[in-house]
Amino acid sequence: MLAVALTRSWRPALIGTFAALALLAVLVAIFGPLFALIPLGLMQFVIGSMLILFGMRWLRKAIGRAAGYIALHDEAAAFARETDALKRQAGEARADWLAGMAAFKAVLLEGIEVVFIVIAVGTAHRMTGIAALGALAAALAVLILGALVHKPLSQVPENTLKFTVGLMLSAFGIFWTGEGMGAPWPGADLSILGIFLVLLAVSLSAVTIMRGVRARQEAA
Repeated sequence: MLAVALTRSWRPALIGTFAALALLAVLVAIFGPLFALIPLGLMQFVIGSMLILFGMRWLRKAIGRAAGYIALHDEAAAFARETDALKRQAGEARADWLAGMAAFKAVLLEGIEVVFIVIAVGTAHRMTGIAALGALAAALAVLILGALVHKPLSQVPENTLKFTVGLMLSAFGIFWTGEGMGAPWPGADLSILGIFLVLLAVSLSAVTIMRGVRARQEAA
């Protein structure tokens, strides 16, 4: 969105961004109530499985980046690529349309995962509206921060954030999947913290082991 705003203007950037946010809100409004119709046990199993899939995907990539097997996401490079592409389209008559679609596509694709997380977390506790407001607040905070600094947020520790979110989603997913299967968790909801700590210990051990293997490979 920032690349579109600085290359073309704020108008197509904001139109594309808020159009994507509106579509994401519609998806939450449609699918959130549908999940609420599912029996509690089955819903916990389905939602837990979804959270495990999303959480483990984020966690796997975060471990790979922390260990040096996957390159860290370079916000500055991505910003430069998008800016160059938009500058090449500047002479076209439909340049504003293309710029708006670029912002729309980026926000929509990144937001699809957030929609599933909002539905999963919100439906499990019958608080889809609260979860959606939290996601919207986070999106607006990033938009405002980007508009104020006028540059990509490359200093944000993205991999640390994704590592933490991956651990949280995986822990909730394991807990709810177990509940859906009738597993009696010791300590009830407090067992989520225990699951989180176990996943954290395993993940940090994996990073350490993978770094050692990488160092030996490079030495060889």
